[in-house]
Amino acid sequence: MGWYLGGGILLLLVVALIATYNRLVTFRQRIRNAWAQIEVQLKRRYDLIPNLVSAVKGYAAHEKETFQLVTEARSRAMEARNVEEQAGAENTLTGALRQLFAVAESYPELKANTNFLQLQEELTNTEGKIAFSRQFYNDTVLNFNTAIQRFPTVLIAGMLGFYQEAYFNLEGQAEARQAVRVEF
Repeated sequence: MGWYLGGGILLLLVVALIATYNRLVTFRQRIRNAWAQIEVQLKRRYDLIPNLVSAVKGYAAHEKETFQLVTEARSRAMEARNVEEQAGAENTLTGALRQLFAVAESYPELKANTNFLQLQEELTNTEGKIAFSRQFYNDTVLNFNTAIQRFPTVLIAGMLGFYQEAYFNLEGQAEARQAVRVEF
């Protein structure tokens, strides 16, 4: 009878371990999916930026420093390798885009240009999708990080290879925390 009891307890522990592992794998996959959604929206943003720069460049050719700043910031953002690098690069890119839009405000003909207005609308929509994707990613990371810190999971998460994930945080000055202003 003790054998059955011992075997039953061991079986229960194995089932609990498997269930915990599977739950953590599900969380990790959700985080990867959420990050992939951010990457999709960021790529869309990166694809819009050269068109936007070209539209503004036609009206303000003498603003080469601003165009170079936007181009370099875009390149750094596209080359980021992890969440922390991506967040920093996105902050820089957001600042560069602010400068580009400040230049654009000086040109009334540009603000009335149909192509520019369409690019502006697409960028506004993309910025909203990026914000939603970041929020979804951070919510998913919150759930995962909470799960691996709760008892009894905390006892086995590290042994199973599950460690805290980084949040996609906006860092820096207060301006970096504001959305890119794209209205004219």
